[in-house]
Amino acid sequence: MTENPNEMIRVESLLKSFTLHNQGGVTLTVLENVSLSVQRGECVILAGPSGAGKSTLLRSLYANYLPQQGSVSIRHDGEMVDLVTAPPHVVLDIRARTLGYVSQFLRVIPRVTTLDLVMEPLLSRRINEIAAREKAATLLTRLRIPESLWSLPPATFSGGEQQRVNIAMTMVQDYPVLLLDEPTASLDAENRQTVVDLINEAREAGSAIVGIFHDEQVREEVGTRTYTLEEARKAA
Repeated sequence: MTENPNEMIRVESLLKSFTLHNQGGVTLTVLENVSLSVQRGECVILAGPSGAGKSTLLRSLYANYLPQQGSVSIRHDGEMVDLVTAPPHVVLDIRARTLGYVSQFLRVIPRVTTLDLVMEPLLSRRINEIAAREKAATLLTRLRIPESLWSLPPATFSGGEQQRVNIAMTMVQDYPVLLLDEPTASLDAENRQTVVDLINEAREAGSAIVGIFHDEQVREEVGTRTYTLEEARKAA
């Protein structure tokens, strides 16, 4: 069978369970028989009730969770690479150049300035410092982070400001694949619309996107289709 060069994510027969050691070693199966393909220019919305496994699937796509069965393949340098079996240095390279992730939580090194944090992904790819600074500044301005805060570490910022820094740290780079975990949480309407615009611009430029969005209006504005995890479990 001829491989589809537009396929960026391929999940096959994924099974992920957790052992609850504080409850006598009970095994909780969260994902079962999950298969999913995402193409360039798609934004797939993960749907399902709380506990259906949306966040677990997103973390499995980023190789934070190792499944018991199945594969999670990402197109990297033109080839589909299975993150389940790939060595750690390959996973890190995929994260650096191909696979971007926006979580709900700010994870930064204390005392590193906001501007340096946003520039870092570009500098790590040996992009000229002046160009990296200009792109980071443009994005921070667009996300309404005042210039007076750029020289400060974001750990002391408000929740909404931290979330916008989180978004800037990922969206400053043109990742072919984006994973978004509630990127518009804790944002006001104006900033939420800016993030929606950034997501749609990335998708229109060819990024394959998978995301969790609890805001119905945001889902309608960014999503091209929906993948419901409940249906996958019923089919197992």
